[in-house]
Amino acid sequence: MAIGTTLIIVLVLVAIIWIFVEVKRFKHKAVAILLILLILFTYISFVATVKGKNIDLKTMSGIKQAGQLYLSWLGSVFGNIKTLTSNAIHMDWGANKTKDNLKIELEEK
Repeated sequence: MAIGTTLIIVLVLVAIIWIFVEVKRFKHKAVAILLILLILFTYISFVATVKGKNIDLKTMSGIKQAGQLYLSWLGSVFGNIKTLTSNAIHMDWGANKTKDNLKIELEEK
């Protein structure tokens, strides 16, 4: 009986340690994926922003101009997200009624 109890305790401890290690590995994997997505977003958005602007990235003035253009674009993106979020917060979400809700209300009257 004591061997069975000890075995269960050991198995539970092994399971807890294994879960702890997996959670820690998942956190590292999630951070790595987040960093990869951030790098891809930065690269793609930078290329899209400077495309067609005839900016020479081989000169220091061209790099400065591209950086200013990109940061300006990034600022406008965050401004648009702020505006969109504030408009969504101030909307009257309770006023939305579906056909089914209106049908039930008409039947009740």
